[in-house]
Amino acid sequence: MSENNLSEKKEFVHYTVMKNEVVDSLNCYNSDKIFVDCTLGGGGHSEEILKRISPNGRLISFDVDDDAINHASNRLKDYKNITIIKGSYADIEAHLRNLGIEKITGGVIFDLGASYHQLTSAQRGFSFMKDAPLDMRFNQEQNFSAYDIVNKYSEKDLVEIFSNYGEERFSKRIAKAIVQNRPIKTTLELAQLIISSTPKIKSKIHPATRVFQALRIEVNHELLNFENTLLKVINLCDVGAIISLLTFHSLEDRLAKRTLKLYSSCRCDKYAPICTCGGKLLELVNKKPIIASDEELKINPPSRSAKLRVAMRV
Repeated sequence: MSENNLSEKKEFVHYTVMKNEVVDSLNCYNSDKIFVDCTLGGGGHSEEILKRISPNGRLISFDVDDDAINHASNRLKDYKNITIIKGSYADIEAHLRNLGIEKITGGVIFDLGASYHQLTSAQRGFSFMKDAPLDMRFNQEQNFSAYDIVNKYSEKDLVEIFSNYGEERFSKRIAKAIVQNRPIKTTLELAQLIISSTPKIKSKIHPATRVFQALRIEVNHELLNFENTLLKVINLCDVGAIISLLTFHSLEDRLAKRTLKLYSSCRCDKYAPICTCGGKLLELVNKKPIIASDEELKINPPSRSAKLRVAMRV
């Protein structure tokens, strides 16, 4: 298949990071409870859950990416106790309500990484190594794309996004260069502009890495959706249910750590005479994040950035 033909479909390939560690955290062997996989992806975590829960257990899996849903639906077609929802996990309350589910009784997992398929498919526009239209949408039905950010956002807003979501130290230089060279239509155009507008420094990562990360987060509202949904999930989980969070960069991990810590203790002012917040809602299962094994790192080096944090609803 020619890489230059952007209309051609690429076979869905996805490595499931820390598959056993994530599913082990759910304690779901022979369970007849309700579990949720917020990010179906290639179906690796979902399949492992389905292998372990009892036939009376149930799994609800979410994704907005048609490629992921089509692939995973075929992969999991023999399992009768899974419901795959094409929709954002940000709308989890409404979707579960439509299914007649009031509480997540078993547990929920968030796998916040973009799939290998998304990152390497030329036509999806996530990669700065392959020429493609500026896209980066997980949900292909969404109108808003990376093109809109790069070509329509103000210089000030670009600086803010690159700084906050990419932790890019040359945000001002890059934003100024973008505004001066609009319109920018493709990934390689943008990557080359970033290279030419920033000083050459020794680094293990490509100069465009942080900006592309920031654009992806902004396009798909990743951090906002994660934060808002995590708070919803804490309340949706029944006592004893597990919340398992697999993050892939520092912004996600800090948010996960901060939220789990906040809800694992009383949230009232320390000088308040009585507790009015209802007390702690979570018990931390692991105070330090679980990381990928050396064996997994040999098979899939990108796993090195993954961190797993687990808590139990109390």
